[in-house]
Amino acid sequence: MNAFTLHQQPSLANARPASARLPRIHGSRVGKLTCRTAPEKITGMVFEPFNEVQLELANVDKTDEAVFSFARNGFHPECEAAINEQINVEYNISYVYHSLYAFFDRDNVGLPGMAEYFKKGSEEERTHAEKLMAYQNMRGGRVKMEGIVAPVAEFNHADKGDALYAMELSLAMEKLNFQKLRQLHDVADKHNDAQMTDFIEGELLQDQVEDIKVVAEYVSQLRRVGKGHGVYHFDLKLQN
Repeated sequence: MNAFTLHQQPSLANARPASARLPRIHGSRVGKLTCRTAPEKITGMVFEPFNEVQLELANVDKTDEAVFSFARNGFHPECEAAINEQINVEYNISYVYHSLYAFFDRDNVGLPGMAEYFKKGSEEERTHAEKLMAYQNMRGGRVKMEGIVAPVAEFNHADKGDALYAMELSLAMEKLNFQKLRQLHDVADKHNDAQMTDFIEGELLQDQVEDIKVVAEYVSQLRRVGKGHGVYHFDLKLQN
Protein backbone atom coordinates (compact mmCIF):
# COMPACT_ATOMS: atom_id res chain seq x y z
CA MET A 1 0.00 0.00 0.00
CA ASN A 2 1.30 3.42 -0.93
CA ALA A 3 1.62 6.19 1.57
CA PHE A 4 -1.30 8.08 0.21
CA THR A 5 -4.78 7.56 1.67
CA LEU A 6 -7.32 6.61 -0.96
CA HIS A 7 -10.78 8.21 -0.74
CA GLN A 8 -13.64 6.09 -2.03
CA GLN A 9 -15.84 7.81 -4.61
CA PRO A 10 -19.53 7.95 -3.66
CA SER A 11 -21.80 5.47 -5.31
CA LEU A 12 -24.44 6.54 -7.80
CA ALA A 13 -27.17 5.58 -5.33
CA ASN A 14 -25.87 7.98 -2.70
CA ALA A 15 -24.97 10.76 -5.05
CA ARG A 16 -27.15 13.87 -4.95
CA PRO A 17 -28.99 14.70 -8.17
CA ALA A 18 -27.23 17.21 -10.30
CA SER A 19 -30.19 19.54 -10.10
CA ALA A 20 -29.92 19.62 -6.30
CA ARG A 21 -26.38 20.99 -6.59
CA LEU A 22 -27.35 23.70 -9.04
CA PRO A 23 -27.51 27.23 -7.68
CA ARG A 24 -30.89 28.86 -7.11
CA ILE A 25 -31.72 32.01 -9.01
CA HIS A 26 -34.98 33.71 -7.89
CA GLY A 27 -36.67 30.50 -6.83
CA SER A 28 -35.65 28.40 -9.90
CA ARG A 29 -32.83 25.94 -10.46
CA VAL A 30 -30.51 26.62 -13.33
CA GLY A 31 -30.73 23.99 -15.95
CA LYS A 32 -34.34 22.95 -15.25
CA LEU A 33 -37.02 23.64 -17.82
CA THR A 34 -39.76 24.47 -15.27
CA CYS A 35 -39.81 27.32 -12.78
CA ARG A 36 -42.18 28.86 -10.30
CA THR A 37 -44.49 31.52 -11.63
CA ALA A 38 -46.14 34.44 -9.81
CA PRO A 39 -49.72 33.77 -8.60
CA GLU A 40 -52.49 34.98 -10.81
CA LYS A 41 -53.94 38.35 -9.89
CA ILE A 42 -57.26 38.09 -8.04
CA THR A 43 -59.90 39.97 -9.96
CA GLY A 44 -63.20 41.34 -8.71
CA MET A 45 -64.91 44.50 -7.50
CA VAL A 46 -62.55 47.30 -6.67
CA PHE A 47 -63.72 49.64 -3.92
CA GLU A 48 -62.91 53.25 -4.72
CA PRO A 49 -64.14 55.13 -1.63
CA PHE A 50 -63.42 58.68 -2.76
CA ASN A 51 -65.35 58.16 -5.99
CA GLU A 52 -68.25 56.17 -4.55
CA VAL A 53 -68.82 58.44 -1.56
CA GLN A 54 -69.56 61.47 -3.72
CA LEU A 55 -73.29 60.69 -3.99
CA GLU A 56 -73.69 60.32 -0.23
CA LEU A 57 -71.61 63.44 0.33
CA ALA A 58 -73.90 65.39 -1.98
CA ASN A 59 -76.96 64.13 -0.05
CA VAL A 60 -75.45 65.22 3.26
CA ASP A 61 -74.53 68.59 1.81
CA LYS A 62 -78.08 69.36 0.69
CA THR A 63 -79.80 68.03 3.85
CA ASP A 64 -81.83 70.69 5.62
CA GLU A 65 -81.28 69.91 9.32
CA ALA A 66 -84.39 71.88 10.25
CA VAL A 67 -86.55 69.35 8.37
CA PHE A 68 -84.58 66.14 7.87
CA SER A 69 -82.23 63.97 9.91
CA PHE A 70 -78.56 63.55 9.03
CA ALA A 71 -78.73 59.95 10.31
CA ARG A 72 -81.48 58.78 7.98
CA ASN A 73 -80.20 56.05 5.68
CA GLY A 74 -82.33 53.55 3.79
CA PHE A 75 -85.28 54.15 6.13
CA HIS A 76 -88.54 53.90 4.19
CA PRO A 77 -91.41 56.29 5.09
CA GLU A 78 -93.77 53.32 5.50
CA CYS A 79 -91.44 51.87 8.16
CA GLU A 80 -91.42 55.22 9.93
CA ALA A 81 -95.23 55.39 9.92
CA ALA A 82 -95.57 51.78 11.12
CA ILE A 83 -93.29 52.46 14.09
CA ASN A 84 -95.43 55.44 15.10
CA GLU A 85 -98.53 53.24 14.93
CA GLN A 86 -96.89 50.65 17.19
CA ILE A 87 -95.90 53.36 19.68
CA ASN A 88 -99.59 54.23 19.90
CA VAL A 89 -100.52 50.55 20.41
CA GLU A 90 -98.07 50.22 23.29
CA TYR A 91 -99.37 53.36 25.00
CA ASN A 92 -103.00 52.28 24.65
CA ILE A 93 -102.29 48.90 26.25
CA SER A 94 -100.32 50.64 28.97
CA TYR A 95 -103.34 52.87 29.65
CA VAL A 96 -105.64 49.84 29.99
CA TYR A 97 -103.23 48.19 32.43
CA HIS A 98 -103.02 51.39 34.46
CA SER A 99 -106.80 51.38 34.74
CA LEU A 100 -106.68 47.76 35.93
CA TYR A 101 -104.08 48.75 38.52
CA ALA A 102 -106.38 51.47 39.86
CA PHE A 103 -109.34 49.05 39.99
CA PHE A 104 -107.61 46.32 41.99
CA ASP A 105 -106.01 48.89 44.30
CA ARG A 106 -109.46 49.97 45.59
CA ASP A 107 -110.24 49.18 49.22
CA ASN A 108 -113.50 47.42 48.25
CA VAL A 109 -111.64 45.18 45.79
CA GLY A 110 -108.55 44.61 47.91
CA LEU A 111 -106.26 42.55 45.67
CA PRO A 112 -102.86 44.27 46.00
CA GLY A 113 -101.04 41.52 44.14
CA MET A 114 -103.21 42.00 41.07
CA ALA A 115 -102.82 45.78 41.40
CA GLU A 116 -99.04 45.52 41.46
CA TYR A 117 -99.02 43.06 38.57
CA PHE A 118 -100.94 45.41 36.29
CA LYS A 119 -98.93 48.42 37.43
CA LYS A 120 -95.75 46.64 36.32
CA GLY A 121 -97.48 45.64 33.09
CA SER A 122 -98.36 49.26 32.40
CA GLU A 123 -94.75 50.32 32.99
CA GLU A 124 -93.47 47.56 30.72
CA GLU A 125 -95.69 48.66 27.83
CA ARG A 126 -94.50 52.24 28.24
CA THR A 127 -90.92 50.96 28.19
CA HIS A 128 -91.65 49.26 24.86
CA ALA A 129 -93.09 52.51 23.52
CA GLU A 130 -89.96 54.38 24.61
CA LYS A 131 -87.74 51.76 22.93
CA LEU A 132 -89.62 52.35 19.70
CA MET A 133 -89.31 56.11 20.10
CA ALA A 134 -85.55 55.84 20.64
CA TYR A 135 -85.25 53.56 17.61
CA GLN A 136 -87.29 55.97 15.48
CA ASN A 137 -84.91 58.78 16.36
CA MET A 138 -81.85 56.60 15.81
CA ARG A 139 -82.96 55.79 12.27
CA GLY A 140 -83.70 59.42 11.48
CA GLY A 141 -87.49 59.24 11.65
CA ARG A 142 -89.88 61.57 13.45
CA VAL A 143 -91.97 60.43 16.41
CA LYS A 144 -95.61 61.43 16.04
CA MET A 145 -97.83 60.81 19.04
CA GLU A 146 -101.47 59.93 18.46
CA GLY A 147 -104.50 60.03 20.74
CA ILE A 148 -105.09 57.38 23.41
CA VAL A 149 -108.55 55.85 23.91
CA ALA A 150 -109.92 56.13 27.44
CA PRO A 151 -110.22 52.63 28.98
CA VAL A 152 -113.12 51.37 31.06
CA ALA A 153 -112.88 51.73 34.82
CA GLU A 154 -114.96 48.72 35.99
CA PHE A 155 -113.86 45.11 35.56
CA ASN A 156 -116.45 43.16 37.53
CA HIS A 157 -117.89 40.10 35.81
CA ALA A 158 -120.90 38.24 37.19
CA ASP A 159 -119.82 34.76 36.03
CA LYS A 160 -116.02 34.91 35.96
CA GLY A 161 -115.27 37.36 38.74
CA ASP A 162 -113.00 40.38 38.43
CA ALA A 163 -109.62 38.58 38.66
CA LEU A 164 -110.24 35.98 35.94
CA TYR A 165 -111.96 38.50 33.67
CA ALA A 166 -109.06 40.95 34.01
CA MET A 167 -106.45 38.26 33.32
CA GLU A 168 -108.33 36.99 30.26
CA LEU A 169 -108.49 40.58 29.03
CA SER A 170 -104.74 40.87 29.58
CA LEU A 171 -104.11 37.67 27.60
CA ALA A 172 -106.20 38.97 24.72
CA MET A 173 -104.29 42.28 24.78
CA GLU A 174 -100.91 40.53 24.74
CA LYS A 175 -101.94 38.34 21.80
CA LEU A 176 -103.23 41.39 19.93
CA ASN A 177 -99.95 43.18 20.57
CA PHE A 178 -98.06 40.17 19.22
CA GLN A 179 -100.04 40.37 15.98
CA LYS A 180 -99.35 44.10 15.75
CA LEU A 181 -95.62 43.47 16.16
CA ARG A 182 -95.72 40.86 13.42
CA GLN A 183 -97.39 43.37 11.13
CA LEU A 184 -94.64 45.85 11.96
CA HIS A 185 -92.08 43.15 11.14
CA ASP A 186 -93.82 42.51 7.81
CA VAL A 187 -93.49 46.18 6.85
CA ALA A 188 -89.76 46.13 7.62
CA ASP A 189 -89.33 42.89 5.67
CA LYS A 190 -91.27 44.31 2.72
CA HIS A 191 -88.69 47.09 2.39
CA ASN A 192 -85.69 44.79 3.01
CA ASP A 193 -84.81 46.61 6.22
CA ALA A 194 -82.76 43.87 7.89
CA GLN A 195 -81.70 46.07 10.80
CA MET A 196 -85.29 46.95 11.67
CA THR A 197 -86.43 43.30 11.53
CA ASP A 198 -83.53 42.39 13.82
CA PHE A 199 -84.58 45.09 16.29
CA ILE A 200 -88.20 43.91 16.35
CA GLU A 201 -87.22 40.28 16.80
CA GLY A 202 -84.61 40.86 19.49
CA GLU A 203 -86.15 43.70 21.49
CA LEU A 204 -89.92 43.15 21.19
CA LEU A 205 -91.15 39.84 19.80
CA GLN A 206 -89.11 37.69 22.18
CA ASP A 207 -90.48 39.48 25.26
CA GLN A 208 -93.99 39.31 23.83
CA VAL A 209 -94.14 35.53 23.43
CA GLU A 210 -92.72 35.12 26.94
CA ASP A 211 -95.39 37.44 28.39
CA ILE A 212 -98.14 35.51 26.60
CA LYS A 213 -96.94 32.26 28.19
CA VAL A 214 -97.00 33.78 31.69
CA VAL A 215 -100.49 35.30 31.34
CA ALA A 216 -101.86 32.08 29.81
CA GLU A 217 -100.71 30.17 32.90
CA TYR A 218 -102.38 32.73 35.17
CA VAL A 219 -105.66 32.33 33.27
CA SER A 220 -105.49 28.55 33.73
CA GLN A 221 -104.80 28.89 37.45
CA LEU A 222 -107.63 31.37 38.02
CA ARG A 223 -110.07 29.16 36.15
CA ARG A 224 -109.08 26.32 38.44
CA VAL A 225 -109.46 28.20 41.75
CA GLY A 226 -112.83 29.83 40.99
CA LYS A 227 -114.07 33.15 42.33
CA GLY A 228 -113.81 32.69 46.07
CA HIS A 229 -111.03 31.91 48.51
CA GLY A 230 -108.73 30.71 45.73
CA VAL A 231 -108.46 34.21 44.28
CA TYR A 232 -107.16 35.45 47.63
CA HIS A 233 -104.35 32.87 47.59
CA PHE A 234 -103.59 33.60 43.94
CA ASP A 235 -103.21 37.28 44.85
CA LEU A 236 -100.81 36.34 47.66
CA LYS A 237 -98.71 34.49 45.09
CA LEU A 238 -98.49 37.63 42.94
CA GLN A 239 -97.42 39.65 45.98
CA ASN A 240 -94.52 37.29 46.54
